Amino acid sequence: MVFAALDPLGVPLGTAQASFGTDGIRGRVGTLLTPAFILQVGYWCGQVLPEQGPVLIGMDSRSSGAMVASALTAGLTAAGREVWTLGLCPTPAVPGLIRKLGAAGGLMVSASHNPPEDNGIKVFGADGAKLSPAKQALIEAGLRGEAIGDKGRPTITSCGPAYQRDELLSHYRDALLASVLHQRLDGVPIVLDLCWGAATACGAEVFAALGADLTVLHGEPDGRRINVGCGSTQLDPLRRAVIERGAIMGFAFDGDADRMLALDGEGRVVDGDHVLYLWGSDLQDQQALPQQRLVATVMSNLGFERAWQQRGGILERTPVGDQHVYAAMVESNAALGGEQSGHILSAAHGLCGDGVLTALQLATLCHGRGLSLAEWLDQSFQAFPQKLVNVRVPDLERRMGWQHCEPLQEAVLAAEAAMGEDGRVLVRASGTEPLLRVMIEAADSAAVEFWTAQLADLAEQHLNRG
Repeated sequence: MVFAALDPLGVPLGTAQASFGTDGIRGRVGTLLTPAFILQVGYWCGQVLPEQGPVLIGMDSRSSGAMVASALTAGLTAAGREVWTLGLCPTPAVPGLIRKLGAAGGLMVSASHNPPEDNGIKVFGADGAKLSPAKQALIEAGLRGEAIGDKGRPTITSCGPAYQRDELLSHYRDALLASVLHQRLDGVPIVLDLCWGAATACGAEVFAALGADLTVLHGEPDGRRINVGCGSTQLDPLRRAVIERGAIMGFAFDGDADRMLALDGEGRVVDGDHVLYLWGSDLQDQQALPQQRLVATVMSNLGFERAWQQRGGILERTPVGDQHVYAAMVESNAALGGEQSGHILSAAHGLCGDGVLTALQLATLCHGRGLSLAEWLDQSFQAFPQKLVNVRVPDLERRMGWQHCEPLQEAVLAAEAAMGEDGRVLVRASGTEPLLRVMIEAADSAAVEFWTAQLADLAEQHLNRG
């Protein structure tokens, strides 16, 4: 989407390309995310969020974070809003503090798992949920220079104040510890990979407070190295440390700590599907899982779905994106949902993806059963072979309209026919990166390899040609 933006005094800012994707606005700093454009985002957020209460701003460790937060603050205060900046914090701290403090809303400055040169803006409403599509559309309209309701051409009459309130993060730390109901992890050998990112604000601190025997990797905030060869996008450093240390579990977070992937003591991956199955089984045993329902996305493994059905459960699938999981959970009154990538939402803990909270839950549930994570994982399910290939497609129109590529569509239909009920195909355009994601899942690993290669090659040939 193309925005010909105006600053709050009506000065043309040129043309910027941006829109809300699956998780806010995200892109390259200095190309998409310029100070002038970010100021506009802040201003129009200030116009759209409820009028009463401060607006909170948190950020991960990226080097550009201070610039983005400052520009957002400038835009919000230009709209007459009071701003409380939280400094370095995990994304879930923002919605949690919105609800606790009765704030008007909040913004998180982060590009999640993206590389250090990217950044992004996630916007939360007064209820702590991601901003609704309708309100996102109002902000986009303002960015295009259009009137939104009775808010026409922006003018500044008075500016709001801004305050540094990093001490508020203690409320988030306290909530994390309270979430495990005084359970302990005394002497349990655990490795944490904090990814040089937002988890460094409190991840090690809360595990240490429960008595865990910790090894911490990438444990300082470093905006130049966030997500680089570490964290939930690269598990090799965590795997080496878990095995060398003799730990019984390890947890890796992404840049803003709203998601987590785990490893057992043997180095096996415990992804979001496994977390949903294990945590869901515990809730089911306690009769605390309404309708025996879990909510997951189209990416979740078919082996997980069939195993959960064998337990008498229902697996409801949504499009990719935690906002879709959130909406389905609210509508069906589900207690637990999430994504294979490690975003887990618990109704008992605020319905916000929180990697640190999920890691604490998994660790204490496992320890409370007297099991290693490996032993508990063996009680879960056998995943179907699954492969995801990312094909870079810079052209937005071709990427989003891949369904109109006849050779690719024909190959998708051929793959589905060949695999039948023992496999499935998922092709989707990323909402945060210039990638077309091709995923094949089947009982036969050879079929997985064959069809991912076929579809990825066709996407590369037909969507990237001149």
